[in-house]
Amino acid sequence: MATREQQLTEVFVEVADSLIDDFDVIDFLQKLSVRCMELLDVAAVGILLADENDNLHVLAASDEHTRLLELFALQHDQGPCVDCYHDGVPRINLSLTDPTATTRWPQFARSARDTGFVSTNALPLRLRGRVIGALSLFRAGPAPLAEQDLTLAQALADVATIAILQQRTLAHSEAERDQLQYALNSRIVIEQVKGILAERWQMPIDEAFSVFRAYARAHNRKLSDLARAIADGTQSTDAIRAFPPHATEADS
Repeated sequence: MATREQQLTEVFVEVADSLIDDFDVIDFLQKLSVRCMELLDVAAVGILLADENDNLHVLAASDEHTRLLELFALQHDQGPCVDCYHDGVPRINLSLTDPTATTRWPQFARSARDTGFVSTNALPLRLRGRVIGALSLFRAGPAPLAEQDLTLAQALADVATIAILQQRTLAHSEAERDQLQYALNSRIVIEQVKGILAERWQMPIDEAFSVFRAYARAHNRKLSDLARAIADGTQSTDAIRAFPPHATEADS
């Protein structure tokens, strides 16, 4: 079992890897969401980014339930992450049974409780006061997240922001919007392919995604490129399904 220090070291190694030109932002955020769940005392994690119209989209989640919950919240334009993105203020240790939360975000709070979550935190993805998204942390118990975990969570959110905006050309707003939009479009294709693979292989979406990611890594391919090849029919899904299923999120 890796120590917390070892896990943190792995996170920063992954961030360093993101400084290369051929950087797969979606795979990085997916790994970071799992790292956050491992490092922090939380049950699930979601990472959301805004498009050029200020609409948030889920780019990564530690599990499928979290992704669906966030999509549900965004559909109603409500939830702690939505508010956190718009004003840049963290939402800390929110009880999903508290009247304040149930009144402000009724659909979100109800759906979160139905999923098994009791409390939530939302932290901004920010760089020098600029917010490009939010990190969502869900807990299955009512106890508040420790101050040291909140500090680490915000540091990880800041690291994610730096990785996303790492290219120097992204200092120009038009280039940045193009980069974020490309990532969002790529995520849409990946989500479609996840559904295709799960149905074709008759397995849960999370499991299908793990096989898909393992194949992409072993063959040094970006998730978005592999997904597009599957979508346009130039990549056989049989070859992916036959790939040894030894690489999982835990190995990420």
